[in-house]
Amino acid sequence: MWGICSRTMVKVGMAKPCAVMKPCHLVKPVSVTRVTGRYLTHQKGLPSLPVPPLQQTCERYMSALEPIVEVDELKHTKELVDDFQKAGGVGERLQRGLEKRAQNAVNWLSDWWVQVAYLDYRLPVVVHSSPGLVLPRMDFSDKQGQIRFAAKLIAGVLDFKIMIDNETLPVEYLGGKSLCMNQYYEVLSSCRIPGLKRDAIVNHAKSSPKHITVVHNFQFFVLEVYNSDGTPLTADQLCVQLERICSSSLQTNTEPVGILTTQHRDSWGKAYINLCKDKTNKESVSAIQRSIFTLCLDGAMPQASDGTYRSCAAVQMLHGGGSQWNSGNRWFDKTLQFIIGEDGSCGANYEHAPAEGPPIVALIDHVVEYTRKSEMTQTPTVLLPMPQKLHFNMTPEIKKDIEEAKHAMNILAQDLDVRVIVFGHFGKNVPKAHKMSPDAFIQMALQLAYYRMYQRCCATYESASLRMFRLGRTDTIRSASSASATFVKAFDDPSKQNTEKVDLLEKAVNAHRSYTNMAISGQAIDRHLLGLKMVAVEEKLSIPDIYSDAAYAKALNYKLSTSQVPSKTDCVMCFGPVASNGYGVCYNPMDDHINFAVSSFNACTETNAAHLAQGVEGALKDMRTLLEQTPRSKL
Repeated sequence: MWGICSRTMVKVGMAKPCAVMKPCHLVKPVSVTRVTGRYLTHQKGLPSLPVPPLQQTCERYMSALEPIVEVDELKHTKELVDDFQKAGGVGERLQRGLEKRAQNAVNWLSDWWVQVAYLDYRLPVVVHSSPGLVLPRMDFSDKQGQIRFAAKLIAGVLDFKIMIDNETLPVEYLGGKSLCMNQYYEVLSSCRIPGLKRDAIVNHAKSSPKHITVVHNFQFFVLEVYNSDGTPLTADQLCVQLERICSSSLQTNTEPVGILTTQHRDSWGKAYINLCKDKTNKESVSAIQRSIFTLCLDGAMPQASDGTYRSCAAVQMLHGGGSQWNSGNRWFDKTLQFIIGEDGSCGANYEHAPAEGPPIVALIDHVVEYTRKSEMTQTPTVLLPMPQKLHFNMTPEIKKDIEEAKHAMNILAQDLDVRVIVFGHFGKNVPKAHKMSPDAFIQMALQLAYYRMYQRCCATYESASLRMFRLGRTDTIRSASSASATFVKAFDDPSKQNTEKVDLLEKAVNAHRSYTNMAISGQAIDRHLLGLKMVAVEEKLSIPDIYSDAAYAKALNYKLSTSQVPSKTDCVMCFGPVASNGYGVCYNPMDDHINFAVSSFNACTETNAAHLAQGVEGALKDMRTLLEQTPRSKL
């Protein structure tokens, strides 16, 4: 029930993408059942996001700082917090302003969150914000197999789209409470638009677009995916159309205009204005933006051994490998891009602003299941219109922008290290057998691995879904707690007995579960603190001192940005770190194994994705051994 959530670090009204918001997780998998009634009817019955009590948040903020802030710093912060929440103080004024906003808005947070966490964020969406998703390697290794699989994939998405169009998607429930389904209605036919200081999101679903965008050899095509009678093209018909596209785009000397979408957002905003001065270019860009989704038919990717294949595939899904590979064969502003290589690699990349991971994963689970159905049947011959190639007129200025984008993308691609590992020793089965939450168990293994590497605890972000509330997005599960710190410090201490270590593990797992339940109920601290600061910004008040405090900066410096993204499909999501000296960690716990993706930046000498991945494997195995060696009667 987790999924990739906003991975953004919020600083003084600015957001930096981070694993912090990236994924979103729940303690238990979402129980999906069908209910009668339409989407809009269901939505109206959902509660509004609450505003937590001010004193509660201040107390929980201080508790969250304990494992990551020095004692002398903590004393100073306590004085600031006490002053902030005192009777008649600025905190109470901001709280009243936030409560007033909550009374007059469907969701007091959602608009602010999209603005601060995404649209105001100026680093490239590639790596820093947009997650990639790696699917199992498919059973084909040539252009014909690539086309046939792509055709079935398109048909599978269109099959899912029927439920969106008819508002008949199964409503998801957690703990007997229905969840907001709005994000499912935002992922198709939508696109991010670059701006000079702030971006925008446009959804074209109401105009019912009938085409997708296909990218092959850096060339863009409009592919109409519905017949004149409104029925979707069959996989057989789509196969014919994709063959036409590939045959008419064999040359590879085209300027890779798509690589412009990898730029810093301000640079892309300026280049976008230049690009769209030309009428033809503007029409081509508009066609991409209005399309239902983008399909990227990739060329070769770097040769990989069996042991490194998944990691190499993750690179392709996350950023395309640089200009010499497939980074130009994308339009990263598009909310949903499916990526299929000739070698059987496939997956997706999605722009994070409209949605978290769960709707993306649900759609992909549906599509993968659809592609496994029996082979395509012969379709009666119908004369189909030729797919339309999108043309771009290149001026010297646009070519210069493209060269600059290539250079910056190549630097970023070389800097990011991504390791995908399949932990095959056990999966959800072991923590469940010991009556522990699998997510909390994995999070404690991450805490232990990090502590073993650095001999300290760090601010850790795990995304929690707020979908119990109308238009709910995410809040932060702070996995580093006083209980987790006590556990990791004791684990390798030979003076501690196993029974004591198990007791500390149970307390750490329970503390994580408690914080998770608090977060998904709208009672966590991070979004509340952000909301109070946003009230100060909007009312043109001085930003309270707690936000400029060193402890607050440390609390938002998520050296571990993590997300659980469960899926029925044996896949894994991946994303970049949110801190330059941190890690991005995403995981998909299956019954008998766990898929992990760990990322770090090569430029940072302190971090090493491979070492952390090995450390997590070791921590998981050691924790299981501890549980197995401690008699059950003492548990």
